[in-house]
Amino acid sequence: MDASVYLAYDYPVLGAFWTVMWIFLWVMWLILLFRIIVDVFRDHEMNGWVKAAWLLFLLLIPFVGVLVYVIARGRNMGRREIKHAQEQQEAFNSYIRETAGTTGKNTTDELARLSELKAKGDLTEAEFQQAKQKLLA
Repeated sequence: MDASVYLAYDYPVLGAFWTVMWIFLWVMWLILLFRIIVDVFRDHEMNGWVKAAWLLFLLLIPFVGVLVYVIARGRNMGRREIKHAQEQQEAFNSYIRETAGTTGKNTTDELARLSELKAKGDLTEAEFQQAKQKLLA
């Protein structure tokens, strides 16, 4: 029998706390690293060489690169994020406006068409009222 088997009660509570804390800090650092990489590619004011330099700096010396980036360019990260969110919202709104405007006809146009059909004699008064109620409901 192996004497180095660990049971749940052999692991101290403080050790579990430190393990969870290190995992949390590692995940937070990864999230920050990927947000910075996304910010580098999203910034249209930087040219390709500057983006490549920042990326190399972030990949070769990650901890120092993240700290230097946050110190040097961190103030505008939030502004670029807000600008990107506003652009996405505007694109979504224009898509909704275009889609809603082209899929169905306007109610007033439909009523005008129905009244023309009634005036031509193609619709009776009862059919006109029924179609009008269906449009307005």
